Amino acid sequence: MKWEQLISGKRLGMESYQGRNHERNNFQRDYDRLIFSAPFRRLQNKTQVFPLPGSVFVHNRLTHSLEVSCVGRSLGNSVGKALMVKYQDHFDLFSEIGTIVATACLAHDMGNPPFGHSGEQAIGAYFSEGNGVKLRDAVLKENGRWNDFERFEGNANAIRLLAHQFKGRRPGGFALTYSTLASIVKYPYSSDLAGTKHKFGYFQTEESIYASIAQELGIPLVSKDPQSFARYPLVYLVEAADDICYQVMDVEDAHKLKILTTDETLNLLLGFFDETVREKRIRVMSQLDDINEKVAYLRSCAIGVLVDECARVFLENEELILKGEMHEPLIAQMRDIPKEAYEACSRTAWKKIYRSKEVLDIELAGYRIIGMLLDKYIEAIFTPNHAYSKILLQRIPEQYDTQCSSTYGKIQTILDFISGMTDVYALDLYRKITGMSLPAV
Repeated sequence: MKWEQLISGKRLGMESYQGRNHERNNFQRDYDRLIFSAPFRRLQNKTQVFPLPGSVFVHNRLTHSLEVSCVGRSLGNSVGKALMVKYQDHFDLFSEIGTIVATACLAHDMGNPPFGHSGEQAIGAYFSEGNGVKLRDAVLKENGRWNDFERFEGNANAIRLLAHQFKGRRPGGFALTYSTLASIVKYPYSSDLAGTKHKFGYFQTEESIYASIAQELGIPLVSKDPQSFARYPLVYLVEAADDICYQVMDVEDAHKLKILTTDETLNLLLGFFDETVREKRIRVMSQLDDINEKVAYLRSCAIGVLVDECARVFLENEELILKGEMHEPLIAQMRDIPKEAYEACSRTAWKKIYRSKEVLDIELAGYRIIGMLLDKYIEAIFTPNHAYSKILLQRIPEQYDTQCSSTYGKIQTILDFISGMTDVYALDLYRKITGMSLPAV
């Protein structure tokens, strides 16, 4: 792959459009377009890990995405500056890498359904072991890709949300640049290659869109059937920004919720520094009386270490990345001290955070609510002339194609609707459908 082809301001669906000149370039406009979009705003009412805020404010999908975007911008700027020095003939080419990465980071969770990752699991379980199984043969008979549903993936749903032409929308959906869209696709292959981790980059309906993006940017095809591409280089930076934020910020949230003690939290965060730097951090921290400020100070320093390390790994492996031959994330190739500290945070998170009562309760609620909504709306879209179905289908916004003729398309319409819901909306609709909540009379 070549940088001069990889960085492209061409917009999906607007390839032949000749508009006026803007003070902002296309990459900056991508960023602004997402910030002001309704799907991005809805992230404020979607679970990150812990239940939505009560008396203690913890991260939701919106605050997480904003923080990932900030870290991604720092990573992109650091890498961009180094590449400017290395490739002085293409100096201007790398000036907006930070913006591209920051924008992709804003979008990376936009396709996630309500209730965090448990929402993804609930949708997949509905089609692998729930009532959705009965639709499998009909989908396969139409040559539809059943794995798209059985292994439902928020990353693939993000590309659909951003690139698909829903009813009333222009071609190309959000009409983002090819480079921004490619930076979002962490797993550039179809669901047939998802494996046990259930990770893939696009649904069957967006497969040709990504293929055209890859061709334009010079991303090589690794296999044709099933389709698989090399990773777009900036994906490594987007992935690293997400890895850095969710692991470190989850530790801070767990401390606020008293799932982790202060000593546990401080020890985890101090682990990112060698002995000399650790002593400096302790001296600065001793000047702070507020324990939350102590944790926030160490957290910011730890993120700084991780950003520097991941940028270094990227630059040292640039040749491998451009050849499409690097198969590990940046975070896995850090030096010993930050790597061991990161892994310690990961082990603690799996042991004490992700299996905590608060998180498990969200998972239980997600399975129940999403399962019931899928049951009702799947039945409604396949029996549209039934009286009850007509009422349910009227709740679906016009942008979703409830008149689609194929089984695959009908299922995808319902998933578009449900995955776009906030936690609060999904819960409210669940209560109304079950009769637990009634309008005032």
